[in-house]
Amino acid sequence: MQIDGGCHCGRVTFVAEIDPEQVSICHCTDCQSLTGSPFRVTVVCSAEQVRLTGGTPKLYTKLGDNGRPRQQHFCGDCGAPLFTSGEGAPGDWGIRWGSIRQRDQLKPRRQKWCRSAVRWIDEITGLPARPGD
Repeated sequence: MQIDGGCHCGRVTFVAEIDPEQVSICHCTDCQSLTGSPFRVTVVCSAEQVRLTGGTPKLYTKLGDNGRPRQQHFCGDCGAPLFTSGEGAPGDWGIRWGSIRQRDQLKPRRQKWCRSAVRWIDEITGLPARPGD
């Protein structure tokens, strides 16, 4: 499936060819800290499947919870997370779900690092909800 997207301010943009079956939810503590939310949704592909079409992201490198170095790619202007490299292997990239324009078509197929999941995550479907605010 071909996708496209970019950061919140539009400075960094991309196109990619992905397999929709490779969408996952990560509950690791790094994803929680980097997103300010209980989990992050990512689609994994090879680096060759991603092409930047505008701008260049900034990089931040840190050892992940699994001990491997991970590069976080984000917009230097708005700070929006775009990619991670070294997702499952050195040549793998993870495209951040929120940066993808076709995200409504990409349903997660698996979850990982569930030992770090917040205890209340399964209870949110019962909370009062509004269509807008």
